[in-house]
Amino acid sequence: MKSFFKEKIKKNVISEEKDIKDIWRRIRKKDFSGNTGLVIKNSIYQFSKDITAKVGSLIFTIIIARLLLPELFGLYSLALSTIIIFTAISQLGINQVLVRFISKEFGKKTRRLKAYLLYLGKIKIILVFFSAIVLLISANYIANNFYQKPIFLALLAGVFYIIFIQIMRFLQSMLQASNYFKAIFKREIIFQISRIILVPLAVVFAIKYSLSNEISLMLIILFLALSLFLTSLFLFFDVKKIYSKKLKNEKANKLQKKQKTVINKFILATIAFILSGIFFGNIDRVMLGYFVQAEFIGYYTASFSLVGALATLIGFAAIVVLPIFSRLKGKRLEQGFKKSIRITFLFSIGTFLATLILAYFVILIVYGKEYLLATNILRILSLLLFTIPIMAIYQAYYISQGKPQTAAKILILATILNIFLNYILITSLLPYGHLAAVYGAAIATIISQGFLLGGLILKRKKK
Repeated sequence: MKSFFKEKIKKNVISEEKDIKDIWRRIRKKDFSGNTGLVIKNSIYQFSKDITAKVGSLIFTIIIARLLLPELFGLYSLALSTIIIFTAISQLGINQVLVRFISKEFGKKTRRLKAYLLYLGKIKIILVFFSAIVLLISANYIANNFYQKPIFLALLAGVFYIIFIQIMRFLQSMLQASNYFKAIFKREIIFQISRIILVPLAVVFAIKYSLSNEISLMLIILFLALSLFLTSLFLFFDVKKIYSKKLKNEKANKLQKKQKTVINKFILATIAFILSGIFFGNIDRVMLGYFVQAEFIGYYTASFSLVGALATLIGFAAIVVLPIFSRLKGKRLEQGFKKSIRITFLFSIGTFLATLILAYFVILIVYGKEYLLATNILRILSLLLFTIPIMAIYQAYYISQGKPQTAAKILILATILNIFLNYILITSLLPYGHLAAVYGAAIATIISQGFLLGGLILKRKKK
């Protein structure tokens, strides 16, 4: 039995060595032919984009966290998390659906790109305006009654954030569907530079003129929305360059009722997936916003931002392989999927150990001594470095194969579990202090993430 496992491990190691050598050979010779070459080329741009995004996000977070200090940074995090939940209403899986259907249309001789884009675009516009109106109506209650914190004006400014981030994501999805990752990488640079410059300017302006916390937060969200708007402009010209000729020469092929039904079913199945995902990723801060003081939300967000940045870098392949997974079947699909999991897991181990050991110094260097209470929070959340990257690959797999409802069911259960555990652990530990309550939220996140990943793995094995 031992010799069997040793032989299996040896074969896997040899296989991985061959894969790595093949990748380097292709990069060196600039051979990006076939599906493998396409994945490698897109991976290079996507990895560069993710590096830019996470380095930019880290710099942005460091600057904002240091300028605002824990209390105001906590209020900013709470306002943004609330706004992001409302973006779920305006998203509802449209971007994922666009990538799936448009990427398939690019491979056909008779295309219906225009028909798909118009249909999905109309749905997107309706959802964006609906979510913006809901946020406007509920902002006062959320800020002054539920949270009882000064974020009312920031939530109002969030309307512009919702509009521009959805425009940007829709355009990015169009580029992703056409496998034009180079443009997405370039525009990510623009977004990171613009927000690193504009948002701190808003903070400095607020500090100089001694503006209230509420007005300061509003300016920050508005300038963040402005960065999204500038990025969207550049993305629009990229999309126009790629799609204009294809759409111009395309015959007027309207979507049939059957095709619309397929899209609608896919969207409906994805709705639960997206809504649960947004709630899953932000409910901890929302619930903390109800129970604890603002600075403790700042400690939690500081730790979660670091872990999220590292996890996304580890799992960057999930976004790259989505259009490729859509075109693969059978053994080729299984081979690509398993390779992605193996490589991701190896990176996760090293990153986890480094974070666990160096957490104190990471917090001190990145955020300053004011945030040292976040050290143990970071250590707890470092377990997410295993779950988040691998979950991203599983989710990309289910969506690409037209089975979002499978992942959605598990995600819904995990979201319910997350809400339940957050409430139980936060309220149980709150008598021991606000920091203990934050530990409870972190533990709830770890357990629910583990449940979600376990469900995705078991469900796929049973197929």
